[in-house]
This record gives sequence, structure tokens and C-alpha cells, in this order.
Amino acid sequence: MPETCKRVLNDDDAFKPGWPTSTVELIGKKSFIGIPYEEHKRLRRLTSAPVNGHEALFIYIPYIEDIVISTLDKWSKMGKIEFLTQLRKLTFRIIMYIFLSSESEEVMEALEREYTTLNYGVRAMAINVPGFAYYKALKARKNLVAAFQSVVNERRSQRKTNKSTKKKDMLDALIDVKDEKGETLDDEEIIDIMLMYLNAGHESSGHTTMWATIFLQQHPEFLEKAKAEQERIVKKRPPTQKGLTLKDIREMEYLSKVIDETLRLITFSLMVFREAKTDVKISGYTIPKGWKVLAWFRSIHLDPEIYPNPKEFDPSRWDDYNAKAGTFLPFGAGSRLCPGNDLAKLEISIFLHHFLLNYQLGRLNPESKIRYLPHTRPHDNCLAVIKKNLPSRP
Repeated sequence: MPETCKRVLNDDDAFKPGWPTSTVELIGKKSFIGIPYEEHKRLRRLTSAPVNGHEALFIYIPYIEDIVISTLDKWSKMGKIEFLTQLRKLTFRIIMYIFLSSESEEVMEALEREYTTLNYGVRAMAINVPGFAYYKALKARKNLVAAFQSVVNERRSQRKTNKSTKKKDMLDALIDVKDEKGETLDDEEIIDIMLMYLNAGHESSGHTTMWATIFLQQHPEFLEKAKAEQERIVKKRPPTQKGLTLKDIREMEYLSKVIDETLRLITFSLMVFREAKTDVKISGYTIPKGWKVLAWFRSIHLDPEIYPNPKEFDPSRWDDYNAKAGTFLPFGAGSRLCPGNDLAKLEISIFLHHFLLNYQLGRLNPESKIRYLPHTRPHDNCLAVIKKNLPSRP
């Protein structure tokens, strides 16, 4: 299975994107899932560095940390909250700031609601009839495209008249970027890229953060080990240092294992569709030209031959362990690897750092049933109380 999956994901001469037409209609024909290899390669090269480059990540840390600190304090005073719902709002606020420099609560809540509707439609039957999830999702996409088009128009107008006083954000980078021929991105490309990034950039981070927090709460020995690591990092800081640095985050070795184990066990991106461009022989079988192939990541992550006791949460399984190619695919693989994977892990690490040091999760329904669509989550969205730790006595 891993070898087959590896071939399907990495052989761009034999396979091309094979997502259902209905999915492409929702995510966008110019998004990464809807374009051929050469165009995907071009757009990925042009857009990934501003989101995943070291310089970009360094710039984002202070903002993410400030928002996490203030948000956790606010949650601790709110009483009962849907932990997942609030995390999704937090991660959406972060990605909106990175892409659009926007901090408008009203705009963010409106767009986040549209994304929720969109995601239900992505996993639903493509029935374009009023009342069905896919019909509602198409309307949500239309609303999102209109909102982003308005933002792009306004930004282009500001740049022509030099009226913009805001810092340069990802939208500016998308407008400015040129390929080797000097060609820029058109509005449809910019909007579909933004729509895709803003969706993936808050859904995966929010859900993974929730599950990592739940798993640590369920395993006190792992929680204490992760917390002790964060305490050591703070203790080692120079007296003049305020806040986290990229160096600090790179030293979170155990926390990185916690995040990887969460990504393995939950597998937020369950699968990818590919289509054979020619007859392809894999493991003694021939996949005819035009056939669609489904690479199912979760089946790999829960394979007991690869991961002993695969349904157990155990960060220590990553001690001195390097996953073989095709056996750990939380963000996809090959040329279609999610370009925002480092940013996602950065957000999760910063949140867990401050949560572990200062807060506890008090779930109100710890036995809540699990829902699997559009993403794996507790039925009650992790209804909980966030408790602030009491200051330790001198």
C-alpha cells in the first residue's frame, strides 16, 4: 500500500489530478486541486515561499503569539465554550491577517460561516437542488468569490493611488508576483488561491489543535512531558527576550512528536484523487488510462504493519523513528504536498506552548460521540471550560 500510494502521488508523468468535477467547482478551477502539473508547479513556486519560507514564518510569530495569549485569557473568562468552534475562529483570524491584514470581527465571522457551509458541500453528494448541502455550498462559494473580488478590486485601486498604508500581506505578494516570463496572476487565480489557502489554513490547524489538546488531556504522562519541555524552553531564554522565536519552536522536539502523532491518528486530509494519464502498472496490476485512483491516507496511518497499535496515541513512537516515504502523509506528498504545512505546525506549536504552560481543558462531555463529516470531531464540538492555572507559590 505505501509503495502504491507513493507512486500515485509522485509520478506526475503517469497521473494527474482526478478530483470530482463537483469538488473542483467548489474549491476552484484555478486552485491547486484543479490545475495540471505544469501550472500547479508554477503557482506553487510563486506562492509557497511567502507562506512557508523561514523569513515569512519569523514575521508571523509575534502576531500569532499575541493573538493566542489574548484569546486564551478571554476564553478562560467565558465559561462554557465550544472549544473547536473557538479554535476555528482563532485560526481563521490568524490566516485572515496573514493574507488580507484584516482584523474585522464582522467580516471574519461572515466569511467563516460561508466556509463552514462550503466544507459540508465538499463531502456531500453533488445534488444541486435547494435544501441539499452541495447546493448551499455552491452559494457559499459564490459569496466568498464576490467578497474576495471586492477585496482584490479595492487593493488594486489603493495601489494605483498609493493610498494603502498597511503592511505588505499575502494578497500584495500574490498581486506582485511574476514568473520568469514576467507574467502576473490574474484575478481568478488570486481568488481561487486565497479561497483555498484560507480554507485549509484554518480548518486543519483548528481541528488538529483541538485533538492534540484532547489527546494530551487523556494521557497525563504525555501532557507532563510536553509541559516540562515548554518550561525548559522558557527557562533558557535570555532575560531580554520577549516572546517565542523560531529557534524556540525548533527546540520543541517532543511537542513536534505530539503534533505528528495527532496528525497520524486523525489524518485531517483523508485522501486525494488522481487520474491515470496512460496505462500504469503498479504492484502487478494495470490501471487503465482515464481511471480514477483514490489514495487513502488514513488506511496507511492505521496500518499495524507500519505503526504498531495504530489506534493508540503514543508520541514516543516517533523517538528515533524516520517514517519511510509514503507512510506518513498528513499534508499529502510529492508535488501536491500542502504548501502551508509549516505554517500550520507553527500555529499549533505556539498555541500548545501557551496552553500547556498556563491552562487546562475541562471537557463537559468527555464521552461525546464522534462525527466524521466534514471532518472528525466530537459531536458537541468539544464543549468545555478553559481553566487558568493558579500561580505557583514561591
